[in-house]
Amino acid sequence: MDTEEVVIVPELSRLLELDPYLKPYQKDFNRRYALVSQRLKHIEENEGGLDLFSRGYESFGVNRQEDGGLYCKEWAPGAEAVFLTGDFNGWNPVSHPYKKIGFGKWELSLPPREDASSPIPHGSKLKVVIRSKSGQTLYKISPWAKYVVQEGKNVVYDWVHWQPADSYKPRNAHPKKLRSVRIYEAHVGIASHEGKIASYTNFTHNVLPRIRDLGYNCIQMMAIMEHAYYASFGYQITSFFAASSRYGTPDELKELIDTAHSMGIAVLLDVVHSHASKNSEDGLNQFDGTDACYFHSGSRGLHNLWDSRLFDYSNWEVLRFLLSNLRWWIEEYGFDGFRFDGVTSMLYHHHGIGTGFSGGYSEYFGLQVDEDSLVYLMLANHMTHTFYPDCITVAEDVSGMPALCCPIEQGGSGFDYRLAMAIPDKWIQIIKELKDEDWNMGDIVHTLTNRRYNEKCIAYAESHDQALVGDKTLAFWLMDAEMYSNMSLLSHLTPVIDRGMQLHKMIRLITHALGGEGYLNFIGNEFGHPEWLDFPRKGNNESYHYARRQLHLATDPLLRYKFLHDFDRDMNKLEDKFGWLASPPAFVSTKHEGDKIIAFERANLLFIFNFNPSISFPEYRVGTGCSGKYRIVLDSDAEEYGGHKRLDHNTDFFTQPHPYNNRPNSLLVYIPSRVGIVLQNMDIHN
Repeated sequence: MDTEEVVIVPELSRLLELDPYLKPYQKDFNRRYALVSQRLKHIEENEGGLDLFSRGYESFGVNRQEDGGLYCKEWAPGAEAVFLTGDFNGWNPVSHPYKKIGFGKWELSLPPREDASSPIPHGSKLKVVIRSKSGQTLYKISPWAKYVVQEGKNVVYDWVHWQPADSYKPRNAHPKKLRSVRIYEAHVGIASHEGKIASYTNFTHNVLPRIRDLGYNCIQMMAIMEHAYYASFGYQITSFFAASSRYGTPDELKELIDTAHSMGIAVLLDVVHSHASKNSEDGLNQFDGTDACYFHSGSRGLHNLWDSRLFDYSNWEVLRFLLSNLRWWIEEYGFDGFRFDGVTSMLYHHHGIGTGFSGGYSEYFGLQVDEDSLVYLMLANHMTHTFYPDCITVAEDVSGMPALCCPIEQGGSGFDYRLAMAIPDKWIQIIKELKDEDWNMGDIVHTLTNRRYNEKCIAYAESHDQALVGDKTLAFWLMDAEMYSNMSLLSHLTPVIDRGMQLHKMIRLITHALGGEGYLNFIGNEFGHPEWLDFPRKGNNESYHYARRQLHLATDPLLRYKFLHDFDRDMNKLEDKFGWLASPPAFVSTKHEGDKIIAFERANLLFIFNFNPSISFPEYRVGTGCSGKYRIVLDSDAEEYGGHKRLDHNTDFFTQPHPYNNRPNSLLVYIPSRVGIVLQNMDIHN
């Protein structure tokens, strides 16, 4: 099949109208679309369609049959023989051989017991025994294992047959697709002030109510897919179909997600399909005794910086495995979508290593692009959105690949959102390198608004990346010299704490309102968590001291953290009311370098920020598109947010027919130093 001649992207003209600079790359878009179409056609012809193909978990691994027996299947093309062993057969390595059925696949049927019960009891330990062509005998965990545990001080995980008599049944429907996405990025294990690994149950009962009350409508769950090394933050996956047992059981995770749904909160899985752990004893690596199987062989199958294995996305069974993995997390656990980790690494043969993306379009096309990976991502988005229209997919891509978040029919990759990864880097750079009087308003606005038209972004001031030891959170950069001594209301408000708190609120509000079509915050950062994040490892004597979130600090009436917490809550609730994230991009009318003022309109609201460290402006003229009466609806200087209470909220601001900064109307406002305010036009009903 000549893909370039046969298949044309149906709506490519729409993409090219929006961005004529992409016209020289029409052949690339057509080829990518043709490759996806070709894959779907072959899946239809050989597997009966994408629906059946992406349900591999129903036959691969170990699965219960209607008669009570078990059907087992593995893909091990490099194996000479395959056996199943475990508690059920006294660990006899050869008593239960698999039958070879072609294309590197092996199957085994186990009849039920006389009482029709399963031949392998729930909770039994299992291993797949691989006899390699080189003569080795390997004891492996099935790549499709649904539950693995690490017992006692064992380093290696055990595969446990998970087949409970009665599993948790969800009671609540998935939320409808969110218009405004306000994401709370969370990690179950650190979601407690205690120095230990916290549980799914703790998260359900103690953290979900906080997230709801803070006004977030979406949770991004990190480190759920099983990973042997806790300090990898969940990014070195060993068992792709197993929910991490270190936090509890699969049923407890199901209850967590179902409870979130009862609160109207969607739950995204931080999915890692960009690479896999090199572990060979309890991971996918060398499953069939070769260095290939699920991965590229040789150097192409190794990620040098991450010290991990790289999938062969051109392989039929790898596609089945990864697409089925996405279906599994939705069907079995009720997830509402995915944040795809490491997309930049997937998109390019160079994996982004040593490459500074300048934005030149030639960087996104040509031989450096790994089109096998790109086709997989397009298939994943096509499948997810076809079978689950309300699902959300987010790409972590630092390269700026054009059309990543455009529909596949337009030549795009089909993601709903991409992370606006330049924004947190810019805030850290500004705080580290510049004096307050040298902050550049135009540079801030450019970074917050520099995104591709018609491709939605998730904005964030900081995520887990900035919370890790070796870096600092914004609160730490701003206030670390005094956070342990002067955050109490019983102590004097120092200039360091005052500056840090005011800027912390302003940075979050302007990022939320101007930076994208979605917003993300990492657990604890909403109130300026006082410490970094460091998982137990040899370098810190396996300490859990920093692998925890002291969420109780946000509600302590004697600590100033409560002010930042409450501001974050009210900022989210204001967005929920007015929906600026779902509105067209803002119109920025003011970015005055001398005054340090930024003003813009979005969703019938007027946002005004004074980043000046010392000067307040009693009558500052701001342009606006809509005439009428304006009133303050959010004020970072309010007393309840630890501000100085310099603004009278009973004062109304009336526009004048005085054109200003390319706006037909304007008004005069009092805008104190280091303050962000939001004004509502009271004559317009949202």
